[in-house]
Amino acid sequence: MKENLELILRNASEEINNAQSMQNLEDIKLKYLSRKGELNSIKKNLKDLSDEDKRIIGALANKVSNELEELITNKNEEIYKKELNIKLNQEKIDITLPSDYRPQGKVHPLTQTVNEIVEIFQGMGFSLVRPENSPEVETEYINFDMLNFPPDHPAKDMQDTFYTKVAPNVILRSQTSGAQIRQMLNQKPPVRVISPGRVYRCESVSARKNNLFHQIEGLLVDTNISFGDLKGILNEFVRIYFGSNRPTRFRASYFPFTEPSAEVDVQCIMCGGKGCRTCSGTGWLEVLGSGMVHANVLRNVGIDPEVYSGFAFGMGVERLTMLKYAINDIRLFFNNDIRFLKQF
Repeated sequence: MKENLELILRNASEEINNAQSMQNLEDIKLKYLSRKGELNSIKKNLKDLSDEDKRIIGALANKVSNELEELITNKNEEIYKKELNIKLNQEKIDITLPSDYRPQGKVHPLTQTVNEIVEIFQGMGFSLVRPENSPEVETEYINFDMLNFPPDHPAKDMQDTFYTKVAPNVILRSQTSGAQIRQMLNQKPPVRVISPGRVYRCESVSARKNNLFHQIEGLLVDTNISFGDLKGILNEFVRIYFGSNRPTRFRASYFPFTEPSAEVDVQCIMCGGKGCRTCSGTGWLEVLGSGMVHANVLRNVGIDPEVYSGFAFGMGVERLTMLKYAINDIRLFFNNDIRFLKQF
C-alpha cells in the first residue's frame, strides 16, 4: 500500500502541474480525492492491516491527501490569475482613444411646463384627471352644449372647430373643458381637478398661433366657494411659476361657461411693467382666463347651484412657456430643431 500511495502522489502531482483549466483540476480532484477516488479506496482497506501498519499507512494516506489538496489549491490560484489576466487584456480599454459621444434626449419644453404646472396645483390639493376622462376626440354635446355654449356660437363654426367624419357632431376638442364635464358627471362634489392635454382649432399658423396646442384647465366645486378663492389660487400659482411676487390684475371678460369671468394678466416679464414691444406698451401680459362656474353648467351635470359653487380656469401651455423663457415663435416647439430643444 505504501508503494501505491507514493505512486498516487507522483501521478497526481504530475497531472496537477500539467492542468490547464479549472475543469482539469476538478476532474483530478474527483479522480484522487472524492469518495470514489483512489485514495479513499486505500483508506477503506486499512481495516485489513495490523494496528502498526494502520498507523503507518493511515498517516501516509493523510499526508498524501493534504499534499494533493495544497497542490490543487495553489494550481487553482495560478490558473485563476492566468485566466483573469487574459480576460483583462482582451477587455482592456485604451483611454488614449477619443470617446464616442452619445447625445442624451431631454424632456420637451412643453412637457416640462405641463409637469411643472401640474406639480404646482397638486401641491394646492388638485388631482390630475385620468386619461380616460380626457379624450381628444369629443362630442359636440360635451365640448359645447354642456358648457352652456349657445347653438349659434361662432366657436362651433367649421372655421374654428375641426369636425370629423366619424359620426355627426364628433369633433377634435377645442378645449380641455370636456374633461371637467366628465369629471363632474362621474364624481360628486367636492371636485378639485387639473386637466392638461392637446386641443385643436382651425387657426392660421403664425408665430403666435398654431392649429394644435396644449391647454391646462382647473376646476374646483364645493360649498361656499367665492371669487376670492379663485384669486388666491391663481395669484399663488403665478408667484410659484414665475418665481417672484409678480403683480397680477383681473380684467372682466366673457366666457359662456363662467359668470363672472375674468382674464388674468401678469406684469410684463421683459420690461417690469414699464411698457415694451412684447407687452404692446401696456406693461401687462395675458396668461389665462378664469371665472366662477356658470349655474347652467352645474345644472347640466346634476349639481345643485343653490348648494354648490365653484371656479374654473384655463391656460395655454405654449404661451406660458414662451413667457417664461422669452420664446418669440410658437412654431419652434413643433419644428424638432435640436439646436432649440437642447437648450431646455
